Amino acid sequence: MMYDSFIQRSNSYRNKLLLALLCLVLSVLIALLLGRYPRAGLANPARILTDPLLARIVLDVRLPRILLAITGGAALAASGFVFQMLFANPLVEPGFLGVSQGAAFGAALAIVLSGFSALAVQLSATVFGLLALVLSYRLARLFRFGGWILRLVLSGIAVGAVFSSALAIIKLIADPTTSLQDITFWMMGGLWNGTWKAAWSVMPVMWIALTVLLIIRWRINILSLDERTAHSIGIAVSREKSLVLFIATVATTAIISVAGLVGWVGLIIPHLGRRVFGSDARFALPGSMVMGAIFLLACDTLGRTLLSSEIPLGVITSLLGACVFVIILTRKQTEVKL
Repeated sequence: MMYDSFIQRSNSYRNKLLLALLCLVLSVLIALLLGRYPRAGLANPARILTDPLLARIVLDVRLPRILLAITGGAALAASGFVFQMLFANPLVEPGFLGVSQGAAFGAALAIVLSGFSALAVQLSATVFGLLALVLSYRLARLFRFGGWILRLVLSGIAVGAVFSSALAIIKLIADPTTSLQDITFWMMGGLWNGTWKAAWSVMPVMWIALTVLLIIRWRINILSLDERTAHSIGIAVSREKSLVLFIATVATTAIISVAGLVGWVGLIIPHLGRRVFGSDARFALPGSMVMGAIFLLACDTLGRTLLSSEIPLGVITSLLGACVFVIILTRKQTEVKL
C-alpha cells in the first residue's frame, strides 16, 4: 500500500516537472519575441524569418541573454535548495557564507582598477567569492563554539561583514563620476551585458555544477539527516557537505560574476519548489531549477521591456521575491514531507 502511494506521488511529481518544462519553453519563446523591436513581435512571430534585423537581434542579443537568465536562475535556485537542505534552515540562501559579499568586493575592486573590464570583473568576482567560501570554511574549523553547522554560520557572518566593510572602503575611494556609478549599477544586478562571449565564459561552469548536483541529488537527502544518523550509515558528513556546498557556491559565483547581485531567487524558489514537488531532493531539486529558470527569465524580460529604460534585474527579483515571501508566510503550510 505504501509502495503504491509512493509510485503515485512520484508520477505526480514527474508530471508537474514536465508541465514546468513546458512553461519554460513557452517563456523562452515569449522572451525571444518581446522587445522594443518590433513592437508587435508576439502578434507576428513568423517575421523573424523574413526580417534580417529582427533575426540578428534575436540571435545575437536576446538569445545569449535568455540562456544566461535560464542557466543563472537554475543555478541560484539549485544552490539555495542545497543550502536550505544541508543547513536544515529555510531562511538561508547562496550568499549565506559571505559569497555574495566577497563577489561584490571583487567586482568593485576590478571596476576601480580596470575601468569596468568585463573579463576582469568576472574573474575578480569569482576569485573573491570562492575566497569567501574558503575563509568561512577555515574559520569554522578554528572556532570552538557549537556544532559544525553553527560554526559555519558564524564564520559566514564574520566573513560577510569583513567583505562588506571592505566594499564600503572601495566605494569611498572610487571616482564618484565613473567607478562609483559602475559599482552601484553592478550591485543592482542585470544581464544588460549578456553577450555570447559573457555567456560562454560562465555557462559551462554552471552546467557542470548543476549536472553534478542532479547526479548526487539522492545523496542530498541523506546529508540533510541528523549528523548522528548520517554517521551511523557510514557517511563522512562534514567532508561531503563541504564538497556539495563548494559545488553550489561555484554555480552561484559564476552567475554573480556576470549578472551582479541578484537576490531572493535562491531564497524563494526552493520554498516554492518544495511546496510543488515535495521535500524529496530527487524531485524538488530539478523542479526548483526549472522554476528558478522561469522566474529569472520572467524578471529579466519584465526589466528590459516594461519601461523605456531598463530596470535593473536585482530590483525586479527583490520586489517580486519579497511579495512572494510574504504570501508564503501568510498562507497555511502545505509542504509535503517524505
